Amino acid sequence: MRIGMVVGEASGDILGAGLMAELARKYPGAKFEGIGGERMLAQGFNSFFPQERLAVMGIVEPLKRIFELLKIRRTLIQHFIDNPPDVFIGIDSPDFNLTIEERLKAQGIKTVHYVSPSVWAWRQKRIVKIARSVDLMLTLLPFEAAFYQQHQVPVCFVGHPLADEIPLENDATEARRELELNPEGRLVALMPGSRGGEVKMLGPAFWQTARWCLARDPALNFVVPAANPARRAQIDEQLQDFEDLPVTVVDGKSHQVMAAADVVMMASGTTTLEAMLLKKPMVVAYRMAWLSFAIISRLVKSKYVSLPNLLADKPLVPEVLQKQVTPENLGRELMGYLDDGDKTGQLKQTFHAMHCELRRDASVKAAAAIAELIEDRS
Repeated sequence: MRIGMVVGEASGDILGAGLMAELARKYPGAKFEGIGGERMLAQGFNSFFPQERLAVMGIVEPLKRIFELLKIRRTLIQHFIDNPPDVFIGIDSPDFNLTIEERLKAQGIKTVHYVSPSVWAWRQKRIVKIARSVDLMLTLLPFEAAFYQQHQVPVCFVGHPLADEIPLENDATEARRELELNPEGRLVALMPGSRGGEVKMLGPAFWQTARWCLARDPALNFVVPAANPARRAQIDEQLQDFEDLPVTVVDGKSHQVMAAADVVMMASGTTTLEAMLLKKPMVVAYRMAWLSFAIISRLVKSKYVSLPNLLADKPLVPEVLQKQVTPENLGRELMGYLDDGDKTGQLKQTFHAMHCELRRDASVKAAAAIAELIEDRS
């Protein structure tokens, strides 16, 4: 059994490693090749190029390396056409992988894409290329599968690996102990984002909101995870104007920070899913340059920006965007959680049910769906 795989970033390496392990159980002695990361290499993956060569984000950075990326893609396509695998699996990185999948499928090679692009939210015309490119789409979220079913694209909802990884119950006291935080009292996690632009846009508003909340409850404490040294320096500089705040800045450890907190105020992004799986009430905020927002708001088709609301298809958690991002608006939502135990308890019960829905043993289910595709000789 020969299985081609291409992952373009660290999150894909995690998914790829889990999938490799399950496919190897089904097909002992299977050979895996293409582009993989460290976890995949540790299982014997044959990577033709270093995975980090594909790990580029944004618009400008890929353009700077466009000729290298195109050469890598051409090399992979030619290799797999000359040496057809039993199946080719592109993991995330849709702009890179879908073209490979399209070319290979045209040659009669079975193709799978693992992790749906956000085609349901914007650039929906991509569904035409996806339908040409894949024999099977594996989605992490149930509403994504429903979108593909509507467009007659073969799909399997496999659940989210984070839902498998995060326990259904989490110990806030233990998380506080690990972070050396006060085990008593009410704790608010402030998470303005992992990118410099996000922290620039949201950081001051978050710190002002903390001050607004502190005026209403002087016993509150705050904790902030810094994603990397650059964000730590940026956050420390911003907080120089807020020396009155009882705030602890932690290097990394965003998971533990959320687990320790009673409530989280955070930038919109995939971390909102992790907060939901940790059963944390949250206030979701986002702010960007007005022109970018004007353009994106016309392109995006979804009603919500946060994953909990997208999953529930209703406003479970408050989303505060653009001009609405003020200390008063954010603070009222935060204090509403802290002062209403019934509201918070009901939300946690809802999050528990959603966690169970996503907890499908994703790698096992994905491997089973791929094996069914491989063994379908039609």
